[in-house]
Formats: sequence, structure tokens, C-alpha cells
Amino acid sequence: MTTNAFPAAHGGNGSAPVIRLDDVHKTYDAGDSAVHALRGVSLEIAAGESIAIIGPSGSGKSTLMHILGCLDIPTSGDYDLAGTPVASLSPRALAKVRNQKIGFVFQAYNLLPKASLLRNVELPMLYGGVGRQERRERAKEALRKVGLLERASNLPSQLSGGQRQRVAIARALVNNPAIVLADEPTGNLDTQTGKEILSLFDDLGRQGHTIILVTHDPVVAQRASRIVRIVDGQIASDPAGPAAVAH
Repeated sequence: MTTNAFPAAHGGNGSAPVIRLDDVHKTYDAGDSAVHALRGVSLEIAAGESIAIIGPSGSGKSTLMHILGCLDIPTSGDYDLAGTPVASLSPRALAKVRNQKIGFVFQAYNLLPKASLLRNVELPMLYGGVGRQERRERAKEALRKVGLLERASNLPSQLSGGQRQRVAIARALVNNPAIVLADEPTGNLDTQTGKEILSLFDDLGRQGHTIILVTHDPVVAQRASRIVRIVDGQIASDPAGPAAVAH
């Protein structure tokens, strides 16, 4: 049974989108040839919306995720984030956006292996210049929210895969980002643990975060209230956008 567990957009009814891509292309120079990873992608995401971006390997979904997360910039086309053209931002301003506005959750967790869970969760605040005492309190609260406060002094190697992903979610949330961007967040987890992690995303959606799940798994995608399918660098289907067929 399909379960649209994430809530629909809070920012609907004609409100300005928090994310707007217009005719975005991304081309990588591969020596004698060019790789066209994205071919004219246009996409709008409202504040508080939860969407899944789905597609097979090589479809361009990872490239799209990197652009949405300000980890990469388009070769051409426009990306407006909360009304600000991303192309107009300096590298320092882009880093600030990534640190304060976007929380990242990756399939491989990306935790520092020799740092405690508390230190791992504190890291985004360290980059953001937050004072030591405030860092500590906010990191503890984030770990409490994912049920791991009692493990705060442990190392990532002492945790299960599901617990490590919970730490990654705590780290993503510690700066209270408007947007949570998750790349295959259940890819390394068993089915039951994956369901538990997706339930955490359900909770984030109910709290008003904009949730973007990037996945190849249709079961994961069905948790979202909107599914955008990308094929060969183009949007093949999007219930909230104009009808499109990948060529």
C-alpha cells in the first residue's frame, strides 16, 4: 500500500517557491567529449513540501542533488533559492547557505570516525562560529531527538548502521535548516531500520522542514507527497509541473 507519510506543502496556495530551477543544464568536460548530466531541468519546490526525486543510475539525479544543495553550480540556466539567485553568491556566501539553510543526509553517513557522536553533531556549528557551550547544548538536543543522547560519547564504529544514520540526521538538523536534502538515506540499511529512518523524515516534514529525498527506490519515494522522475538528465514526470517527456 502506498503511504504518503510526508505532509503536503505548507507553502502552497500560490506562495513563492523556496526552490526554483529554470532550464538548468549541467555539462561535464570529459576530454574529447562532453557529458550532459542535466538537460533543461525546470523545477519548483514550495516551502514545507516533501518531494522524492527518483531515477535510475546515470539519470542525473545526483547531479541535480548537488545543484540543489549548492555543492555545484549549473552550466547554464537559473537557480533561485528563497528568492536569491544562487549564481550571484560568492563562494563564501554559498558555504554559509550550505551551513545554515540546508541539512545534508548521505547514504554513507559521512561521520568523522575518530570523533564522538557529540563532536560529529557539533561540526556544522563549529564551522558556523557558534560558541562552545551553545554547540554542546544544541548537539545534545539534536541527539536526544533521534534517541541517541545516551550514546553521545561513543564513536561511530560503536554504532549500527541505523544508529549512524540517526547521528547524520541529528547533524543535519542542528542548525535548524529550512531544507533537508537526503541522498539515498536508507541505501545501506535493512528494511526495518530503513522504515525507522523514514519515520524520522516524516516527523521533520510535520515540523515544517522542506524535505527532498533523492533515491532510486520507488518504495522510499512513495513516502513523499510528490514524486519527480528524472531520466537522461530531463524531468520525465512531475505531478506539480508541466507535462514533460524525456527524449
